[in-house]
Amino acid sequence: MPVLRALLVLVFCLSNMAQAQDKPLTLLETGLTAQGWEAVGRIDIAGHGFCTGALISQRLVLTAAHCLFDRDTGKRYDDEDFLFRAGWRNGHAVAEGRVLRSVVHPGYRVARYATPDTVINDLALLELVHPITNRGVVPFAVQDRPQRGDTVGVVSYARGRLEAPSLQDRCRVLDSVAQGVVYMTCAVDFGASGSPVFSFESGRAEIVSVISAKGVSEAGEYVGDISFGVALGPKLDTLRAALSQRDRRFIQAPASTSVTQTAPRSMTSEGGARFLRP
Repeated sequence: MPVLRALLVLVFCLSNMAQAQDKPLTLLETGLTAQGWEAVGRIDIAGHGFCTGALISQRLVLTAAHCLFDRDTGKRYDDEDFLFRAGWRNGHAVAEGRVLRSVVHPGYRVARYATPDTVINDLALLELVHPITNRGVVPFAVQDRPQRGDTVGVVSYARGRLEAPSLQDRCRVLDSVAQGVVYMTCAVDFGASGSPVFSFESGRAEIVSVISAKGVSEAGEYVGDISFGVALGPKLDTLRAALSQRDRRFIQAPASTSVTQTAPRSMTSEGGARFLRP
């Protein structure tokens, strides 16, 4: 996917949490290692690259809103352009589904640069033409949001690992602000947009966020790679309600003739991050 650059002011007030070590990525390239993760899939966008998504019901795929738009023109891709490949691994999918319709959060704003204003509502649902009922493909439950200090995990497809997903089952939530942006140490790369962020506290994997952007924290108490996620809760409820009511205001692209040219934010002496959109 094309790179979107931005600067975002961040100040982390961390203590011992920043010293814990994250686990490296595990490639889920065998049937044994991929077991239980089949509901995560690659979303192929005809001729335009790919994103990652996850089933939260037999017909609904959760992903990032910016995956549905052309970065350069801001034009909404047609629903027919998307193919969800559940459990895609080494050239084969456990199941595949075409998209009947899609819905983006009504507050999402198409922009060339990733900023707090775009990340906050970077959430979308894809409704498949047919439900995926294959044995072993179990949709994930969802929670509202992770809390600062929580241990979470991410399953994603990305550059250099297009043919099988990777799992990082231990990274940390640095902060989770009231507006619904989640700051994490999870490792993501281009193609990981829309990847599910999981909590394991209940003893099973439950989605608590969706990856929107990545970056590098260059100052403050935590310095290193970071990722941004979108909290779910009421935002996901809004998307589900729009689909159930067939509300065309949310299903159609936001009214705009061009991509918003949001200027990068300047750094501060206290801390900051350089951001890319995966």
